[in-house]
Amino acid sequence: MTRQQNISTYISRTAISLILLATTLLPAGAQNKTFTIQNDSVPLFNGFAVSFDLVGPAMQALGDYGEFEAALRINLHDQYFPIFEMGYGCAEHDDEVTGIYYKTAAPYFKLGCDLNLLRNKHAPNRLYGGLRYAFTAYNVDISRDDITDPVWGTTTNFAVNGDKCNQHWAEIVFGLDAKIFGPLHMGWMFRYKRRLFHKDPSVGNAWYVPGYGIYGDTRLGANFNIIIDI
Repeated sequence: MTRQQNISTYISRTAISLILLATTLLPAGAQNKTFTIQNDSVPLFNGFAVSFDLVGPAMQALGDYGEFEAALRINLHDQYFPIFEMGYGCAEHDDEVTGIYYKTAAPYFKLGCDLNLLRNKHAPNRLYGGLRYAFTAYNVDISRDDITDPVWGTTTNFAVNGDKCNQHWAEIVFGLDAKIFGPLHMGWMFRYKRRLFHKDPSVGNAWYVPGYGIYGDTRLGANFNIIIDI
């Protein structure tokens, strides 16, 4: 027998010995265990949820503007969540520096979808990322106090009532909610808003846009929601 044949025979015997040793050390139950893949029993349509924001009413109570907002979210397999949000935004602001009075109130609408970002998508707590398309059409009243020319003594003023405006914008959202008990959840939703198309008042920029907030090309916002799974 050659040296190469001796090496091959030695390797084969060693491998067989290791296999026999491993079989001996395994518990009897493990030797007979079969592995199966369990099917996901959660249906595609897994109910829906309604939610109400608390931040907007608090801002309205403490300041010059705010929103009242509710949402309907559909649960698809605990992973995808198409959502429809609607609210009513209002503002009444009297600028002490410029003397300009601004008032508006109108509904707004948002449509989008959230994605559950957690690895265990069936967990009671959730982490979301999503997109929104939003729209509002609103009327504004803008007026300014009379200004008297110190040289000529003439008085100037301006006022517009019911000036028709609109705005379209997009939102990137990031949120989380935690189960409190039963169907009740609470959670935060953070928003980055980007204006797309708009029609401002004829006399200048809109001080406040319902659902969007104080005037500007971009804006950050947040909601604290009470959520009820149904």
